[in-house]
Amino acid sequence: MGNADYVYPSNENAERAHRVAVPPPQPFFKSFKCNLKETFFPDDPLRQFKNQPTFKKFILGLQYFLPIFEWAPRYNFQFLKADVIAGITIASLAIPQGISYAKLANLPPILGLYSSFVPPIVYAMMGSSKDLAVGTVAVASLLIASMLGKEVNATENPQLYLHLAFTATFFAGVFQASFGLLR
Repeated sequence: MGNADYVYPSNENAERAHRVAVPPPQPFFKSFKCNLKETFFPDDPLRQFKNQPTFKKFILGLQYFLPIFEWAPRYNFQFLKADVIAGITIASLAIPQGISYAKLANLPPILGLYSSFVPPIVYAMMGSSKDLAVGTVAVASLLIASMLGKEVNATENPQLYLHLAFTATFFAGVFQASFGLLR
């Protein structure tokens, strides 16, 4: 196939060419510090702040946590036209899907509409990926219905059921927001 004409070097030359010196052992705390830094900040997200004036650091920090401030100045009419077409296309699917997922979780249909529109708007301001689907999913609706259904009946006490659903989704949102802020 492709390797038939390739002449492999002899083992003697290959060993000399690929030898790498073993680094000296590091003290424990220095090694531990490097491992923690690599674990929590693998790409050193704060390197862009070094040697910058205070106002520039503020702008960079704002763009880091709210990416809309980074891409909004470059947004043009062509992007708007494409986004409107994409928005209409996705809304035709997301609206009935949100309503049905709300009914699946024993919640009022209007909450399904909110779940179809609010997450994409928030993600447009705070998200950094261009290719990501944000919205309700059937598994989350079933999980809410089964979790809350064990505690309270949605038809007997709808007010308490709604309060518990709001509390559960609030804390899920707090966790997700904190994960996003901590990267």
